[in-house]
Amino acid sequence: MLESLAPAAAIGFVAGYLSGQFGIGGGIITTPAIRLVLGGSELVAVGTPLPVIIPTAITGVIEYGRRGLLDLRAGLLIGVTGTGFSVLGAWLTSLVGGDVVLYVTAALIAWMAADMLHLALRAEPEARVAAARADRARSWGWVAVIGVVAGLYSGFLGVGGGFVIVPALVRFLGFDAKRAVGTSLVSVLLLAVPGTITHYLLGHIDVGIALGMTLGVVPGAMLGARVTAAAQERTIRVAFAVMLLGVGGLLAANELGWL
Repeated sequence: MLESLAPAAAIGFVAGYLSGQFGIGGGIITTPAIRLVLGGSELVAVGTPLPVIIPTAITGVIEYGRRGLLDLRAGLLIGVTGTGFSVLGAWLTSLVGGDVVLYVTAALIAWMAADMLHLALRAEPEARVAAARADRARSWGWVAVIGVVAGLYSGFLGVGGGFVIVPALVRFLGFDAKRAVGTSLVSVLLLAVPGTITHYLLGHIDVGIALGMTLGVVPGAMLGARVTAAAQERTIRVAFAVMLLGVGGLLAANELGWL
């Protein structure tokens, strides 16, 4: 266990940084890293990131909250709505098997990356579209639907739900990227709790790896949140898309035997 502590903490720092910067929970980094670097099984790679997400998200919420860069109402509603569905998603992993989970993870990450890049490069929406999105942001129904989808993916893929929440808030509810990231971390914090419990009961969590990663995630999340707070809107969107494409491609290449 001691020999894996340093690499686990280093992975935790990177995941924490990206979580604080992009509001993603860090699972899209820790899941492939557990497989590629630490040699964990497919289902351990899916379940172990979830308990690590909790201290990561708490740190990010504090940093964004201090700067007024989050919507607490939307974040709580998404998180509360998604908690039950995250349990369902975690249970589904045992039915389909680890390979299917990781293939779905890679495909979904690639799709979300392409969509975020499109949002970053296109012109600003016309006033009518912007007003419609603002109305949706005030609608409990729209926000709750995002929570349902994010909850399912959080439990099924072990990624915290943030990589779904951030693009959805930007695309459908008209959030700017910084506010979407901060709001996502509120939801991610709530979504990680039931998924953590379920995966632990299913035997999918390596406690030693999780503790090692936790050592790095808090300073990483603090740094990432501060970088995003100082960055430009388009820069955040493009960086988010590039990060997702890189991680999704690496994971897919590994599972296809190319690495």
